[in-house]
Amino acid sequence: MTTAPTDSPPLLSVIVLNWNGAACLPRCMDALVSQTFSDYEVLVLDNASTDHSADGLEERWVGVRVVRFERNLGFAAANNRGAELARGRWLVFLNNDAFPQRDWLEKLAAAASAAPQYSFFASRLVYASNPEMVQATGDVVHVSGCAWPRDNGLPINQAHLEQGEVFSACAAAAMYDRSAFLQANGFDEHFASHLEDVDLGFRLRLGGCRCLYVPEAVVVHIGSASYGVESEHTVYQVQRNLIWMYIADMPGKLFWKYLPAHIFANLVFLIYYTLRGQGKAVWRAKLDALRGLRLAIQRRRLVQANRKVALEEIDRLFDHGLVSPYLLGRRGARFRTSSQSFTRQRE
Repeated sequence: MTTAPTDSPPLLSVIVLNWNGAACLPRCMDALVSQTFSDYEVLVLDNASTDHSADGLEERWVGVRVVRFERNLGFAAANNRGAELARGRWLVFLNNDAFPQRDWLEKLAAAASAAPQYSFFASRLVYASNPEMVQATGDVVHVSGCAWPRDNGLPINQAHLEQGEVFSACAAAAMYDRSAFLQANGFDEHFASHLEDVDLGFRLRLGGCRCLYVPEAVVVHIGSASYGVESEHTVYQVQRNLIWMYIADMPGKLFWKYLPAHIFANLVFLIYYTLRGQGKAVWRAKLDALRGLRLAIQRRRLVQANRKVALEEIDRLFDHGLVSPYLLGRRGARFRTSSQSFTRQRE
């Protein structure tokens, strides 16, 4: 690891966002400083933690830069600040509850060198509670605007183990071309958290960037450590941001072509979460999304003005299954049954 700023910037800047991560941040940092790759810097962003998890980081892990925010900026805004401060050619985002294998950065750097046509890269995430089970091999986006981690809940031997193109990357452990990230204006800070990485991937896609899944770049991830798998906060954020992302990002004629699917999906989620006893969160999410329509439409004008790829290319990347977004709950149920003795948490 690069231990001090020099005139020559590092190839990679690893950005770790921390909020009350006393239980997991030390393991994350230990995994980072023991990487087989050396041309990188580590920047820890502390989102006003109250558990002293950011205390003494510079002394314990020499060379680590720490930025302490006076208030919690949220996932999107804090990481955008980190991108501005980073010095590397590539931005590597890592959640504080994610623990990369020793050759993680080496594999990402090698993939970027071997495949210069790609601008961002997805890792293979596995569950810390059960490392033989996959959490994500890139993200899938449906024509309705729904999005989910590919292969979530599958055993490793049933998941994608070959390198290949995916729609976008889960930002819990992903690498982005810094210039492309900044040109796309980074994560949308109105999203705060949840789907902000898919939205970024969508905008990068519209701008002509491509995403490569690197199966050899493996990261063990707790997941949902801050908010819970389907807490009221998570349901609210996802269900609000789902609408904003569709309005801003779905391009041209595809917007109208798939609008019925988008409306249907929102109705399904309203009914589903209401029956689960989370009606307050989901209805508030949809109402707040509608209140923010004006801003989303303004954002759409900017996003679509920068589109460089044909509609057919974007359409090719979508999942077109009629019921695929609604079968995810069944897979989740199977996952919970098969690993009921383990604990699941989020970023």
